[in-house]
Amino acid sequence: MTGEPPVTTPKAAYPPGDLAIWFFIFAELTAFFALFVSYAVSYRGHYDLFATMQQTLDPEWGAVNTVLLLVGSWAVARGVVAAESLPQQKAARPVGAWLLVATLCGVGFLVSKGMEYAAKYRAGIDLDTNLFYTFYYSLTAFHAMHVLLGVVILTIVTAKAARGAYHMGATVGIETAASYWHMVDLVWLILFPLLYLIRLPA
Repeated sequence: MTGEPPVTTPKAAYPPGDLAIWFFIFAELTAFFALFVSYAVSYRGHYDLFATMQQTLDPEWGAVNTVLLLVGSWAVARGVVAAESLPQQKAARPVGAWLLVATLCGVGFLVSKGMEYAAKYRAGIDLDTNLFYTFYYSLTAFHAMHVLLGVVILTIVTAKAARGAYHMGATVGIETAASYWHMVDLVWLILFPLLYLIRLPA
């Protein structure tokens, strides 16, 4: 025995990031849950309309958006791992690069969603077409607003990462951004099949 105290590794903060973001995430998930329930109730009340209109959506658009958000979440997670494992002098480039990939995925999602909306408008389909499309535009636009906010947040943390702000022992900011982005991803993973793929029971 050397008499030296054992080396301990500090436990990671849980939940990750700023606690305030988790109150915000909980509030937003509650709002989305209420909208999902309202959609499901309306679907059952107008089954023929919703089942028919659902078939007019193009799942390929939804699949592209899903891939973009999943890749973005993966990139954010890699950025967090890089920040947690690298000292300040080595963290700026890899952390910034991963966050830039995630930011571009978010921008790609918004562009893709805008193109999908444009195609619907050219076909004469808008918010007032029928109840199904009222839900479609309301739900997807509400989610797109959260993606836009996520892109703004990721842009800020990417700029900070390039200056070496996130590294071993200094990860709260990037963990906060990652937590929010994963929430945006999670909501879409529910929203995509709910709108595009799943036919609810009558």
